[in-house]
Amino acid sequence: MKIYLDNAATTKIDSRVAEAMMPYLTEHFGNPSSLHSFGRDSRSAIEKARKKISALLGTQPANLFFTSGGTEADNQAIISTIVAHKIPRAISSPLEHHAVLQTLEQLHKNGQVELKLLEVDKQGNFNQAQLSNWMEEVPQSFVSLMQANNEIGNIYPVEEIAAEVKDRGGFFHSDTVQTTGRLRHDLAQWKTDFMVGSAHKFHGPKGIGFLALRQDVKIPAYIYGGSQERNMRGGTENLMSIVGMAEAFEISITELDTNRKHIEGLKNRMKELIVAGIPGVGFNGRSAESDSMYTILNVSFPESESGEMLLFNLDINGVAASGGSACSSGSEIGSHVLRGIGANPARASVRFSFSKFNTMEEVEHTAALLCRLYSK
Repeated sequence: MKIYLDNAATTKIDSRVAEAMMPYLTEHFGNPSSLHSFGRDSRSAIEKARKKISALLGTQPANLFFTSGGTEADNQAIISTIVAHKIPRAISSPLEHHAVLQTLEQLHKNGQVELKLLEVDKQGNFNQAQLSNWMEEVPQSFVSLMQANNEIGNIYPVEEIAAEVKDRGGFFHSDTVQTTGRLRHDLAQWKTDFMVGSAHKFHGPKGIGFLALRQDVKIPAYIYGGSQERNMRGGTENLMSIVGMAEAFEISITELDTNRKHIEGLKNRMKELIVAGIPGVGFNGRSAESDSMYTILNVSFPESESGEMLLFNLDINGVAASGGSACSSGSEIGSHVLRGIGANPARASVRFSFSKFNTMEEVEHTAALLCRLYSK
């Protein structure tokens, strides 16, 4: 049995999505910028996709821009805003995805912005009082905080934080890659200036994502060389993937409640079985708590010889998951998130992340395998 439990990294494409994409690989191949009928058909498909996604997000099509994925969308929001608006200070967390953290660090290194990183506790919660103090010092700050952590599953109160940032006159960006298609968003109610999505996280194709802006936010072009995306991103559009992303997003939101109930059941069963079968097992961040992201369970295993080869043993037994440690070695970079929360480097950590395609049989098989490995 081969079992895939690494859905926070990428997901299997839904067969309905692949089917929707196929005509744009074969029949509808015109360049969307061309004025003839082939081009007009392609342009129409792109704008229908934009309209579909924006409606599901509670925003206008003019506020949605297609990108190559979440990383580009994060870079565009961060770099374009800080440079164009001459933002003096950026505030973020040491637990952010590298798409955010390394981009901010590079701008800081270049002398383009001061960078402040919030203190975090052992559960992965950041110091909101510190954020308020820093915003009071420099109201026109750029704040970037993810809605849900991709490693430890913590969900953060980004709507509340966005309201504070906007009330003070700053900009708020949220890396929402882990929550897009898995939680509902209503941008008409949010004060978030930028949110992002990446199709391969919600059973769509790789290499396509989006950046959604608030109505009143203006930023300059990010990629030059063409008038595509209303002069914001030059280059011929990834037609088939845009169509696929819209289909995947619509399916995800339409079936969200059913899928969430199923996935929560899988996660709770995994937690129950390994707690019962492995003495001393624990969980990183708040991933085992009910207010965490329902797709992620980050398990901290007790110190053991089995821990050194845990991911390898899972893989050779047909189970795909991801992991890391709080330290780095010659063969492993280590997890900046686990280091950031002060996780014990002697304990092996594995992130199990679930999707609608996983089954209870797979979860029970994996838990039984883990219990056998730790009984040796």
